[in-house]
Amino acid sequence: MPRGMPASAVRSRRSTLALVAGLVLIGAATSACTAPADPPSAPASAPVATPSPTASDASAPQLVPEGTAADNLPLFARVTAQVWGSDRRAEGRAYVDALVAAGFDRERMQVTADLTTVGNPAESLQFSIAWGDEECLIGQVGPSTGEPVTTVMPQLAEGRCLIGQTRPIDW
Repeated sequence: MPRGMPASAVRSRRSTLALVAGLVLIGAATSACTAPADPPSAPASAPVATPSPTASDASAPQLVPEGTAADNLPLFARVTAQVWGSDRRAEGRAYVDALVAAGFDRERMQVTADLTTVGNPAESLQFSIAWGDEECLIGQVGPSTGEPVTTVMPQLAEGRCLIGQTRPIDW
């Protein structure tokens, strides 16, 4: 026990750390459980428009192919927000297609299923792009998330970015 710290404060700190660790594990388990083994393929539908920056829109984020994941996070976040603001906000395919239209590499992407194993809409949808050999651009959207969340995280084993089962990007 740290010197001068009451036992109740130590217990409180340990309880808080245990709660945070438990929430992280629950989140990882939930994302792993929401993807069906063979998700139904999404019907082809109109892509979400991702406007290309024009000369008059010099402040718009742009793809930086030789940059870091952090350099490309502004564009990733902008595209994510555009899809989230559309009527296709609950479709993983819409995020993948919009990111590809913005110049990101489809071969480096992962996306979770739109539906749970019992056919309900997923409470949370994750998508990612492996960037280089060490980083990932990761997005999360859905009713349980609120507003879209985008971040840069280290890659996992074998160049993966997401934990759990993901759906094939085969369109």
